[in-house]
Amino acid sequence: MLITEISPVDHPLGVELLALQKAAYAVEAELIGDDRIPPLHESLEELRAQPLRWLGAVDEDGRLVGAVAWEETGDEVDVNRLVVHPSAVRRGIGRALVKEALVRAGARRVVVATGRDNSPARRLYEGLGFALAGEVEVIPGLWIANYALLPA
Repeated sequence: MLITEISPVDHPLGVELLALQKAAYAVEAELIGDDRIPPLHESLEELRAQPLRWLGAVDEDGRLVGAVAWEETGDEVDVNRLVVHPSAVRRGIGRALVKEALVRAGARRVVVATGRDNSPARRLYEGLGFALAGEVEVIPGLWIANYALLPA
């Protein structure tokens, strides 16, 4: 697996990334029992308009099987998205992508949010040292768990 910088602005990568994102968030929607996850309903134009930096995981066949995106300031990195194709889960792709994002974060604080009932994602972040910073109901009935990883 190769982890490399990508951009959804590139064609046809943007279309491939959008399909990957929708497939991954469909799984999360099922896990949490709610399909009101904004990236699940995003258009290609909306995806391309997001102010995010991206890394992609490409398998030996050249397929995009995972991606992570973040926003950053001088003090903090906000992991905005982590998506792994449903056919490629449980192979360490998500962990490898988050670890690479952490390397790029350097000494900055890193935050991430996931569906409160998304147990696989929560185990991943907790296993990487993230601490639960709280849970919030972002819209009625949709709960998010917020995590933070403080600089060492």
